[in-house]
Amino acid sequence: MTEQSLAHTCWDCTYHIVWIPKYRRKVLYGECREELKGILRQLLEMKKIEIVEGSISKDHIHLSVRIPPKESVSRIMGYLKGKSALMLYDRHPEWRRRTGKDRAFWARGYYVSTVGLNEEVIKKYIQNQEEADRFGAE
Repeated sequence: MTEQSLAHTCWDCTYHIVWIPKYRRKVLYGECREELKGILRQLLEMKKIEIVEGSISKDHIHLSVRIPPKESVSRIMGYLKGKSALMLYDRHPEWRRRTGKDRAFWARGYYVSTVGLNEEVIKKYIQNQEEADRFGAE
């Protein structure tokens, strides 16, 4: 197992998370994809969260991450979606006009599942997405 530890805790909290852009727009390609990979890596490193596997498709993102038990998944997702949208809008101000009235880049919800014993199956699933879209454990 790949257990990690805090002061008095041993843990292995691995999650499979999927989220989409608002209205499932197909905007995650080309330059945006590369920028988003870097942004997500940077944000997760700042929170000391390990990326196990990741994939960015044209209209959704798959991440398999290890989140310490002291952090909640909902707080991490709010952080990731909020900060990444702000960083993308800072780099591309013209996108603000295209995102609609509420100016949201990401859709409100997300899918999360604990990995547990199915980690290998989920890793293979993410790897079998588009091979060129992979990022994470390099």
